This record gives sequence, C-alpha cells and structure tokens, in this order.
Amino acid sequence: MFKSFTPPISYTEAKQQALDIVGQMTLDEKISMIGGHDMFYTKGIERLGIPKLYLSDASQGVNIRSELDEQLEKSVAFPCSIALASTWNIELAEKYAKSIGEECRAGEIAVLLGPGTNIYRISQNGRNFEYLGEDPFLAARMVENYVVGMQNTGTIATLKHFVANNSDYKRRTSNSVVDDRTLHEIYMPAFEAGIQAGAMAVMTSYNLVNGEYAGQSKEVITGLLRNHLGFKWLVMSDWWSVWDAEKAIKSGLDLDMPGDPRDEYPEYTHKPEFFVRHSAKSLLEEGKVEEADIDTMVTNILTTQIAMGLLERPIKDTSYLDNFDQHIEVALQTGRESVVLLKNNNILPIDNSADISILLTGEYADKIPYGGGAAEVVGYDHVTMLKALKQVYGEKVTYIEQPTDRQIKGASHVIYSAGTFDSEGWDKNYDFEESINKKIKQICSLNKNTIVSISSGSGMNMSEWNDDIAALIYTWYPGQIGLQAFAEIIAGITNPSAKLPITIEKTFADSPGYGYIPEGADLYTGWHEDHKIIDPIHDVIYDEGVFVGYRWYEDKNIEPLYAFGHGMSYTTYVYSNLEVDQSEMQLGSTVNVQIDVENTGEVDGQEIVQLYVRDIESSLPRPVKELKGFTKVKLAAGTKASVHFTLSDRDFAFWDAESKAWKVEPGQFEILIGSASNRILEKAFIAVSC
Repeated sequence: MFKSFTPPISYTEAKQQALDIVGQMTLDEKISMIGGHDMFYTKGIERLGIPKLYLSDASQGVNIRSELDEQLEKSVAFPCSIALASTWNIELAEKYAKSIGEECRAGEIAVLLGPGTNIYRISQNGRNFEYLGEDPFLAARMVENYVVGMQNTGTIATLKHFVANNSDYKRRTSNSVVDDRTLHEIYMPAFEAGIQAGAMAVMTSYNLVNGEYAGQSKEVITGLLRNHLGFKWLVMSDWWSVWDAEKAIKSGLDLDMPGDPRDEYPEYTHKPEFFVRHSAKSLLEEGKVEEADIDTMVTNILTTQIAMGLLERPIKDTSYLDNFDQHIEVALQTGRESVVLLKNNNILPIDNSADISILLTGEYADKIPYGGGAAEVVGYDHVTMLKALKQVYGEKVTYIEQPTDRQIKGASHVIYSAGTFDSEGWDKNYDFEESINKKIKQICSLNKNTIVSISSGSGMNMSEWNDDIAALIYTWYPGQIGLQAFAEIIAGITNPSAKLPITIEKTFADSPGYGYIPEGADLYTGWHEDHKIIDPIHDVIYDEGVFVGYRWYEDKNIEPLYAFGHGMSYTTYVYSNLEVDQSEMQLGSTVNVQIDVENTGEVDGQEIVQLYVRDIESSLPRPVKELKGFTKVKLAAGTKASVHFTLSDRDFAFWDAESKAWKVEPGQFEILIGSASNRILEKAFIAVSC
C-alpha cells in the first residue's frame, strides 16, 4: 500500500514562518543562504535562529568525510542501491532507509544526499550502483518507500539527479537529448513517486538537458520539476554544476552547491562569477535579477528546514547510536534478499556435511568490493567472502590467489570472485579485462564445478564463459556484511530470492545506448577528465525513446544473456488460477487481478510475482509489455497463496506529447503474469473503454 511522509509542520505554516524570517533578513544575509558553505553545509544565521546544516552522502549509508569536524566514528556500509532494487522488497527499502536516517541523526546530518533516482540506461554508467535499475515502475516503488523510511527519522531525503543523468562519461559536458514522452514515461516516474511520497529535497544533475544545464534550466526546474511534478520544497544543484548565476537564480533553483570554486583543478574548474552567492549582488545592481528572486530561493530553503522541525529541535540525537546492531541486521537481510542466483546446474547448494574441498580464488575473494565517489561507504567489521565461507565450511575452504592446475583439478568446487570498481566521474568498460576471462575459462576447463561470483554495480559481459560454468551469482556491492549472505546461499542456509532489476546483454553493442561516446574518444578513469570543462559539449541522443532495458531487447528481438526480472531459487513455484474481476474497465475505475502461487518444492522461499501490461493496438509505438505490478510473497514448502494486484488508468496509459497529458486509448490490453520478463506464465485480456 502506498505511503507518504507528512512533515511535523505543514507546508502552509512553514512557508508563513519562512516569509516572516525573510522579512527580517538583510540582503547580505539572504545572499549568504543561496550558496553552500564549507563544502557540505548551508549557512546558519544565529541571530534569526537558523542553524548551519550538514548535507551528507549517500544512498547506501553515511559517507564519513574525515576532513570534516565532528563526524561519526563509524557508519554501516549497506549493500548498494541496485542491490536493494534486486530484493524487490518495498518494506525492506523502508527499513534500509530508516536505518541510514537514524545514522544521519546520530551524526548531526540534516540532509541525506539520496536516494539516487536515475534510470539504468546503459550498463557502462559508473553510477548505476547508486540507482535502482532500468524499470521506472520498480524504481518508483522502491524510491517512495525509501523516502518515507528516511524522512520518518527527521532526516531530509534528496532525490537525485534531476534529470536524464544516465552516464558519467564527461558528465559536465554531456547534453542529454531526450524527447518529452521519454522523459515522462522513463526518466521522471521515480522522481514523481518520491515527490508524491513527500521527499523534501531534489538535486539537479551535471548534464545539459536538451541544450541547457539542468542546474540552471528554467524548463527543467520550474517547468518539469515544480510545475509538472508539483515539487515545492528545496532544489539544490550538484556540486560545481552551475555555469550562469543569472540563469540559475531565475530557473527555480534554491541552493547552489558547494558555493565556491574548487582549487584542485585550477586550469579547468569554475570561476567565482559562476556561483550565485558570488554574483547575486552585482546581478541585482545591474537589474538582471530582482530581490524577489532571491527572496523566493531563501523562502524555499527556510520552508523546508522549518517544516522538518530543524529550527525547533536538535539535529543530532546520539540515542540512535544504540541502533547500529539493528542496522547491521537490516544490511544482512538486504544481502540475503539481493544476491541473485543467475545460473545453477544443480551444483548449488553445496552440502556442508559432504566430503568437499572448496577452492576460493579471484580478485575479490578476500576484500570487500565497493563503489567509489560520493557513494563510497567504508563500514566496519568487514566480512569478506573468505571469512564468510570459513564461518560456514571451516577448513573445507582454501583461498589461493594463484592456484595451480593441479590445485584447481583437486578441488571438489572452485569459487572464482570477480568484480569491478565503479565510480562517479567516469564510466566503466562493459567487458572484463581479458586476463579475467582467460582465467575463468582456464578454471572451467579444469574443474566442471566452477562457480563464478560477480561483484559490480551493473551488468558485465560474461558471454565468453557463461555456458561453461556450473553456477553464476551476482552479489553487486554487498556492503560490510552482505558476503555472509552469499555464503549462506552457497550453503543453502538461505534460499535465494533476488531477481535482476536490469537486463544483462550479451554484448554492449546490443544496448540501446551503444555509441554514446563521441567518435574517436575512449573511456577513462580518474577525476581529471571529469573536471575538464573546456572540452566541447557532446550530445547523447536518446533515440531509442521509451525503449529502454527489456523494452528495447523485446522490441528488437535481441536475446539478452539474462533477462530483467530473472533470478533462481532452490525451490519451484507454480502459478495458476489467474482471475481478473471484470472483462471491461471503464476509465476512472480500477481493475483487480488475482493469481495463486504455490511452492511445489521442499524448501521455504520467497517468490517475486511480476505483472506486465501489453497494449494490443496503439496509435504510436509502445513496448511489448511494461511492468505495472509486483509482489514478493513468502511461501513455506508445499503451501499456496493468492497474490492480488490493482490496476488503474495510469497502468494502461502513455504520455501524449501533443496534449501534454497521460492518455489511455480504448481497446484490448493483455495482462501478463510471470516470474521474469521472459517467463510469462499466465495471461488474460481486458477491454478498456471510455
């Protein structure tokens, strides 16, 4: 059931209080508030009771910045956001965010710079691990529950990065060229859901959108975000993403972060006049902006702070330090429900009571894989794959960094741990280094019981050896304790239940975003290129339109390596008795759908039941099917349950660019229910009429 957050002080009351305070402020005080201070803070004005507020990264835990004063001594490193999406568990998303929000309160953090809300368009995006997958419906349901969990702790959630920020390749000189329909159907629904759930902050993106930087675009901020989506709270820029102070002030932006130039890259970085706090007074004197523009920005900032009670109560609450053990349990449960079993030739689980010898090898066998940049969370009490497997299997597990052929042949099982280091600021290659592919193929040739584990923030090219291995597991970036869940799944202590929130293509050339890098250019790593703002603007043309992810592969009849929604279990499920409560639905009403799901195996499990809708005939191209419902249901071995869905107009609609509204065309629709996008098990038809 949909939830939303209600702030302790209403918007109307908070805005009136904000207007009263603005009326008492000097011009210099107002200007001081519309730009950040000291890298991660907003300006406080003691005489008016306005506190200095700390804004902290990131979506999967608190990034402790040791260079800043009075930081938390430790914070839990949770499995990354795309791992959370792999759980398809909206209740867990709320608990996950609540745990992070409590750590924010313990660390005097007023605003959490998350959740990451962008859509997975291309597998090479360095920030995919911060986001929630390729499907707008799945991402929306996870985001809305994240927002509620976070803000119920008194910490403001920030939806980021608005909008169409789907690559980190030279992100400051990247222009996303995307049409209106695609924005509304693919890239804005998760933001819309977060806003409807009560999110009180939005961060704009680095890229240009249709020719204008998002952080200073009136069309993006006032048009799409404020007018269309109805967002009324704080809008901030991403760090060093504003180029024209006048445009920014007039765009609907409230807070320019971090407010000052950066010293590390003097030949490439922003100039002081780009920042609103540095240029506002001169722009006022020249008549290019009005004081009323500044007043609006300050009013929005204060309204948000007041509504959350930040002017009335302490931000820091050390009592939440007592909850860290609970947070670790949430992180562990997220790991248990996010590890995806992609392939299993009856090799898993590995019976601990048997006479076995497990050889563990690979780059990430004895270190924690993680993503870098703002989202990096160090964690503590790390449980590596080696440690986790040793806890279960003891001396039956041997770690060898460079095993010989004889050692590989002599093991009953080989687990090879591969992965990537993904980060904001650059994109990663979809292909593994050839040395990794070569090693996996060598091990497979020597030992038929080879299990490969992948720790990455997105899909990777596994086509070279996928057919040769016995089992394949995706652990994503598991956080500090998620690899304990991996060991539990290997041993059958935990039955895997996760499903992919993405499509894993056979080769990147199959991707809808293939060719997005300028001709003759190459991928890079490191921060230098990210700040090289003297480079020419390059267009990233979203010419696939709404055909993103499984929509693309199905429309083009391209078989992926692993389909969206796929994930294996140690038990089996049977779907039956699909019922739709009416054969014809009138616009403005709803339709109820029910299906029975039975666990026909011998192991308790959780099944993710997925509902898709197909428009049989449309006046414009539509996907073969679109996800419009899902439920994660627990089933003991041998038991059955009825799963229910309710569909409304929006579930049958497309965005009509001409009328600028959601539109449902009367006609026949197909309701498809299954366990993956490529495994539809039951179908029904319904007519929709005016």
